[in-house]
Amino acid sequence: MSHEHVSYLELLARGAATEAYDRPVLLARESGADPEALAGLEEAKQLALRVRAELEGRRRREAELSALFATAHDLAGLRDLDAVLRAIVQRARSLLGTEVSYLSLNDPVAGDTYMRVTEGSVSARFQQVRLGMGEGLGGLVAQTARPYVTDDYFGDDRFQHTRTIDTAVRDEGLVAILGVPLTLGSQVIGVLFAADRRARVFEREQVALLGSFAAHAAVAIDTANLLAETRSALAELERANDIIREHSAVIERASEVHDRLSELVLRGGGVHDVAEAVSEVLGGTVEFTETTPGAARRAGGHAVRDGEDWVAAVSAGGEHLGALVLRGRPGLGPVDLRTLERAALVTSLLLLARRSAGEAERRVRGELLDDLLDAPDRDRRLLRERAARLRADSDAPHVVLAARLDRAGPAGGAEPPGRESADRQRLWSAASHLAATRGGLASARDGGTVLLLPLGPGEDAAELARQTAGQLGGTLREPVTVGASAPVPDPLGRPDRVAGAYQEARRCLDALRLLHRAGEGAAAEDLGFLGLLLADSRDIGGFVERTIGQVVAYDGRRGTDLVRTLEAYFASGMSPARTKDDLHVHVNTVAQRLERVGRLLGPDWQSPPRALEIQLALRLHALAARP
Repeated sequence: MSHEHVSYLELLARGAATEAYDRPVLLARESGADPEALAGLEEAKQLALRVRAELEGRRRREAELSALFATAHDLAGLRDLDAVLRAIVQRARSLLGTEVSYLSLNDPVAGDTYMRVTEGSVSARFQQVRLGMGEGLGGLVAQTARPYVTDDYFGDDRFQHTRTIDTAVRDEGLVAILGVPLTLGSQVIGVLFAADRRARVFEREQVALLGSFAAHAAVAIDTANLLAETRSALAELERANDIIREHSAVIERASEVHDRLSELVLRGGGVHDVAEAVSEVLGGTVEFTETTPGAARRAGGHAVRDGEDWVAAVSAGGEHLGALVLRGRPGLGPVDLRTLERAALVTSLLLLARRSAGEAERRVRGELLDDLLDAPDRDRRLLRERAARLRADSDAPHVVLAARLDRAGPAGGAEPPGRESADRQRLWSAASHLAATRGGLASARDGGTVLLLPLGPGEDAAELARQTAGQLGGTLREPVTVGASAPVPDPLGRPDRVAGAYQEARRCLDALRLLHRAGEGAAAEDLGFLGLLLADSRDIGGFVERTIGQVVAYDGRRGTDLVRTLEAYFASGMSPARTKDDLHVHVNTVAQRLERVGRLLGPDWQSPPRALEIQLALRLHALAARP
């Protein structure tokens, strides 16, 4: 083998450029080789160039096959359609050696074509351009479903030029463009492009290669669509399954609440037990309210929305007893709505039963108190048994209280008969409830109500009267006046004392009304000397103690003479000057003593009502001190 042939093999081995293959011929010509040798070298050069071209083609086909294999691998593990399409466009640009490559897809809804992926583009207008169907080179490709190539875009009149497309292509600076169709069956769904910013000729192999990439892109899009449809179908199945499970759970909850409500009714549960049970079943918060919203009143027994809440009226026989309010569940299905409505129905039944039982108990309590007032000779053992069945406290001392509702009537006349009867009923109902909670008795009597209540530890009759007036007035939201008797020990053992205590309570009530103290509660001991006249006990010592007891006690502790000073002061017509003459002391001494009395008895001790009580107490104290 000649030296020149070895040179060509070296050039092939290192992949030298085409120009390097001319060098052996030039060197032989310069060295004076004969024509036969030069012809042999020229033949060897052409052979080496053919071998070089074959090797380049093989390397190119290997690279293309490798890129196509990588693309197929991407499709096999398809997760993100955009990522796969971007990889296809990037590989097409690299293998074809173009400056720009891009892919457009048809939008059947908008009726045009839009850029999906671009690689190498620098123009924002080009990247966002939308083309009408049939416009530009891409429109020609889509219409014919065949590849098209132009080496001079603006000089090619085979396709429709538009201002929008030409402006975008000019902004990008493109000259030579190759477009191949993306087809699914017989339908063109888009176009894959390769383009340069200079004139060039795309070879047949390059057109075929870009078509292979377009086929892969179409498969990727079809696969992504199938996956999306599959995911959508799976999502629909999951939603249907969720609906079935939710419906099943709702039915189970409805069955559970039915069983729980039935059990509540059988074991005598209350309204709040129903609300708690329904809260657990529905997963919200259910409360009973005594007011019924207007929307619920008009709903005819159905649950209705009230803002973010649901409300079901609790009613019976056209009477609205309240409502059940469900909070925390703005979305409520039909079965859960029926559950809330059923709970409202059960609540109305419980309220009616409780009302009937309460009215029966109030009647029994009233009958027992009536017997104590009207028939004191009844069998005491039977009275105690009746009181025990009512859970009334029979051992503690009791106070009899007379109560009246003191609303100001219409000008110039009394209350209408119907209104007066309704007021008595309301007062009796409130008093009966108070008596039941305190272990006592109550009855309607003499246009008002009478109560027999036990005294609690540390309580006295006056305090109990004030509490009762406040509680009844608060319940009825109107003034209720209450007069109290002195404590009655063992009223069931000595029922004959109850009638007398009631008369004392009534006299005390009448006195409060005459004194314009409507809405207050008091016992005889609160009414000063008037209480002495009203009370059956005539507690003179108690009256003296309450009126001037502090002054008497002060004299006893300090050896002073305040009581005698008060007697002289009132005897002199409340004149300090005449008082000092009677006592034979200085007028300043009288002033000092009267100042001390004011600190003991209060600043109003010289007012006419207090002065009258103090003078009476001084007389009674003097009588009691005589041997």
